[in-house]
Amino acid sequence: MASAVKVAVLGATGLGGAIAAQLLHRHPGFELAHVTARAEAGQRLDEVHPRTRVPLALEPYDADRHGGVDAAIVAYPHAAAAPVVAELRERGVRVVDLSADFRLRDRGIYEDWYGEHKAPQLFGQGVYGLPELTREAVKTAGLVANPGCYPTATLLGLAPLARAGLIGDAIVDAKSGVSGAGRGAKDFVSADENVSPYKIEGHRHTPEIEQELAALGNDVTITFMPHLLPLNQGELVSCYVTLTRDATEDELTELYDDAYAREPFVELRRGPVGVQEVRDTNYCRISYVMDPRTGRLIVFSALDNLWKGAASQAVQNLNLMFGRPEGEGL
Repeated sequence: MASAVKVAVLGATGLGGAIAAQLLHRHPGFELAHVTARAEAGQRLDEVHPRTRVPLALEPYDADRHGGVDAAIVAYPHAAAAPVVAELRERGVRVVDLSADFRLRDRGIYEDWYGEHKAPQLFGQGVYGLPELTREAVKTAGLVANPGCYPTATLLGLAPLARAGLIGDAIVDAKSGVSGAGRGAKDFVSADENVSPYKIEGHRHTPEIEQELAALGNDVTITFMPHLLPLNQGELVSCYVTLTRDATEDELTELYDDAYAREPFVELRRGPVGVQEVRDTNYCRISYVMDPRTGRLIVFSALDNLWKGAASQAVQNLNLMFGRPEGEGL
């Protein structure tokens, strides 16, 4: 492993961080050099998360010690991530950040949704890391802002339409397992035998989705409503789209085939798609159907919120950043 790229995972006891460490530990081109945590420092990661099979000891974060790597995945919450990312970038470390701190490009919008930014000197410098849409920019980036799980599913589902300027209005009905809320998620008793919406006054992923749709050429205001499902992992997004004009089945097929026929981690299907089909994978499954009665196009997008929605997409981005085969280790 002497020539391998050395990578640290900061915040490795969170659900996304643990999976990122698991993937990197067995990756043929990366060496998992450090895993950090605060409360669990001194324990091994495989004692906290046995499924990872990562025997490394968890260490408290130290900028000088952990800034000596080639790359880092930062799995901290928003606001907590930004100053750590800044310290790493000062030391020349290439970073994939799982928080929302560098996803938005409008400072005012960020502050409206998240409050004061903790590394203003870096604001706007992150490349939005959705490889299927921003692959070339990711390859040369020093800082990649890993998308949220809901935006990943939504944008992959809607991107072919956005590029063609076909989205007049969209209602995004999103459903995720409880792991989407992290280790502090609702307990089983609260979630079992129940489905409920949350953040009904406005979810923070909304401006992220609108920003990236606009970047694709389709400036649109969406309605986004998340729901909590009694599942451990998994996410299904159903998008109800009012088109700007009539579109034939052949045109829609061409749009989606052109976008994804050569994408290794997007699977186009006919009929329903479900979360079990993509669990513990980096795949996103997409299907769509036209409702002739209303004239709406309904797009379904399923992925694993902890994998393609977080950790495995971070590794996919790292592969691109260091010239590795994009699917290596995934």
